[in-house]
Parts: sequence; C-alpha cells; structure tokens
Amino acid sequence: MFTGKVGKLFRTTAFKLSLAYLVLFSIGAGLVLTRVGARVKEVLDEQIEQTVDAEIRALSEQYSQGGLHQLTSALERRVRAPGGSLYLLTTHSGEVIVGNIEPPTSGPVGGSKLVETPYQRRGEPGQTHPALMRLFLIPGGFRLLIGHDIEDHEVLRDILRRALGVSLFWLALVGALGGLFVAQRMLDRVDVMSASARRIMAGDLHERLAVSGAGDELDRLAENFNAMLERISELMTGLREVSDNIAHDLKTPLTRLRNRAEAALRGASGNGEHREALTTVIEESDSLIRVFNALLMIARAEAGYCSDNPTAFDADAVVGDIVEMYEPVAEEQGVRLDVKTEPGLAVTGSRELLGQAVVNLVDNALKYGASSEDARVDVTARRVADRIEITVADHGPGISPQDRERVVGRFVRLENSRSRPGSGLGLSMASAVARLHHGALRIEDNAPGLRVVLSLPATRAAATVSRERA
Repeated sequence: MFTGKVGKLFRTTAFKLSLAYLVLFSIGAGLVLTRVGARVKEVLDEQIEQTVDAEIRALSEQYSQGGLHQLTSALERRVRAPGGSLYLLTTHSGEVIVGNIEPPTSGPVGGSKLVETPYQRRGEPGQTHPALMRLFLIPGGFRLLIGHDIEDHEVLRDILRRALGVSLFWLALVGALGGLFVAQRMLDRVDVMSASARRIMAGDLHERLAVSGAGDELDRLAENFNAMLERISELMTGLREVSDNIAHDLKTPLTRLRNRAEAALRGASGNGEHREALTTVIEESDSLIRVFNALLMIARAEAGYCSDNPTAFDADAVVGDIVEMYEPVAEEQGVRLDVKTEPGLAVTGSRELLGQAVVNLVDNALKYGASSEDARVDVTARRVADRIEITVADHGPGISPQDRERVVGRFVRLENSRSRPGSGLGLSMASAVARLHHGALRIEDNAPGLRVVLSLPATRAAATVSRERA
C-alpha cells in the first residue's frame, strides 16, 4: 500500500516538474560555483603576479645601487621573514648563493611570466609544494628565482569543491523532499476532485468540486467544471420541466382531439358533419404541430445549434421586414405599430432564428398590449455601446415584477392570458435565441405596459452588411 502510494507520487506531474527544476537548478548552481572557483584562482594569481613584479623591481634597485653584495643582503633579510614568498639566487653554474628553496630539478622555470611548478623548502627534503615562480636573469650570469607558495590556494579550491558537492547534495535532498511535499499536496487535491467526479458519475448531480481559494490552476479548473455542472443541471431541470409541461399542457388538446373524433364517429350522419369534424381535428393537429416545432426550435437554440451557418446581417432590416409584415394585423386590431431603427446594426448569427424571436415579441405585444386606452406598440432597434438592442414596448397591463423571470419558462401563461390563444413558448424561445447569440433578454416595466429588450453583441465588421429583404 505504501509502495503504491509512493509510486503514485513519483508519477505525478508536480513531482516530475520539481525534479526537472531541481536538475536544472543544480546544473546552474554547479556552473556558478565552478566559475566562482575559477575566478577566485584568477584573482589570487593576479595578486601573486603583482607581488612578484613588485619584488623584482625592488631587488633590481638593490642590485643597481649596491651590486651583488647588496642584493644578497636584501635577499637574506627576506628569506628570514615569515610568509609564503620564495627566493633563490644562484650562479650561472647552479651554485646556490642565498635562498629558502632547493633548486628546481626540472631546470629553469620560464622567463617573463609566472609558471606553476613544484618546489622543496630547504631543510625539508622529499616534501614538495606548489608555487608560482618567475626566473629573473641578472647581469654576470646570476639567476634570481622569485615565487610564492600557493598551497593555501589549493586548500581554498578544495574547500570550494567540497562546498559545491555538499551544497548539491543538500540541494538535491531538499528539492526531492520539497517535490514530494508538493506532489503530495497536489495528489491529495486531485484525489478529492476524483472522488467528487465519481460521485457525480454515480448520479449525484448536486455534488461540486472543492475550491481551496488559492486561485491556482486547480481552482480555476474546479470553478469551470462546477460552472459546467451548473449548466448541465439547468439543462436537466429544463428537460424535466419540458417533459412535465408536455405531459400536462398537451394532454388537454390531445384529449379534446380524441373526443372530437370519437364524437364525430358516433353522431355524424352526413358528409357536412364529417367535414366539420375533420376540419376541427386538422386545426387542433396544426396547433399541436406548432407547439412541437416551437419546442424543437427552443431545444436547438439552447443546445447551440443553428440551422444556417452564422452570417453577418443587418438587424434593422430584419426588424423592418417583420414590422411591415405585422402592419395589416395591427391595423385590423386597431393598434398603431410604430418602428424606429438605426442603419447598419450588424449582428452575427441566424437571421431566421432572430426573426422568429422578434415575431414572437411583436405578436405578444399585439395580443396583450392592445386592450389599453393607448393602443400602440413601439418597436425600436438601436446601438448601445457595443450592443444591438431590439425593443418591443406596449402600453397594456404589463407584468408584475415577481412574474417577469417566470414568464420566460416553457408553457408559462399568466392568469390574465389563459383565455387568449397561445402556447406560452414565445418568450422562452426569444430567450433561447438571445443566449444562442451570446446575448440576453430583459423584461422591464414600460409604465404603463411592458418593454421587452433583446440585447445582442454587435458585429465588428469593416464592410457594410448588405440588406436582404425577404
């Protein structure tokens, strides 16, 4: 069990990312420390070179002022002084005159530049030490070898190397533990999300993924997933409501249709009565077909399905066509139909669905807003910021504020409208079309009357959309 859990930790993306970051950071730290060590050696070598150059100049002055005797005296004083400076003065044959090191066994150690070479101190046979030396030739065949012990530099470099190794070890250890800790935290949160997902798949649609509040990528994923579940829950609720509404609202017309047909079979004695019964059946059937077509159109709009490919068109042209179509109906009902539109109101979507939504709004306004003293319906289409708003306003009795959200549901009919023909799907379809076009349907008070606003995003197009009249 424990082995399996550790294996899951090692397979997590968080641990793999931590391990990759650890490797890259270790490589970077190693390169930095290596460069620091190399730079420390360069600085120390430069200091030794400057010291040796200064001593050569000083001893050259001693030789110029007092010859070999004064040079020897100066070297004897320097040899007796403690420190890491190295001196050796020999004749051309190699005989030692003064110095604190043995003559190099490899012969001369170069000329104008420092050379790293091993040396032995006088009185310490067999023990070699590293040093940087320079050979200086003195007139008369004498050779002066000046250098500086760098054993402490090697010790410093060994310390840096050990520090690098120890640092990388602790870095790897801490990084691995940190990676395991982060992976464990991530794995715990993923396990919680997985458990919630299993409960959701088992049928608990009220379950939601936990959000820690950290605002990280897992929280954003959980929030988006929860929003998706909310939308699925709304669709499922809508499906159940549609099923219930169909069962209740269509039962009556189907029963009436059956009773009429049965009555016609029992009592009709002539062709005229049969024809009248069949005409009634056809009218009831057409009404049912219209209801089913409206339900199908709402379902397609809510599912994001559009019968036509989304195209850019002028909303003002659509509104103008519909108002022109309804003018005879309004005149027959004694209602004045006023329209105000702005040119160039381009939207993108389905012209057919948008036209059907506007038809529903105008039809509702004529049905329920024509009984008032001011029998007028105002239809406007205008641009508001980056939105296109199509407004249908009447001056009828209106709708109470508590019913405005309810009327956009399927088959919802208020008490004062049950005596009029209709299925209660007009506003529901208009709301679905608005959501399909990434817009919204607002129901507002017109004081008196009702104002319904269909708000859609405007299309950003450089070219003028051509107006096509049906």
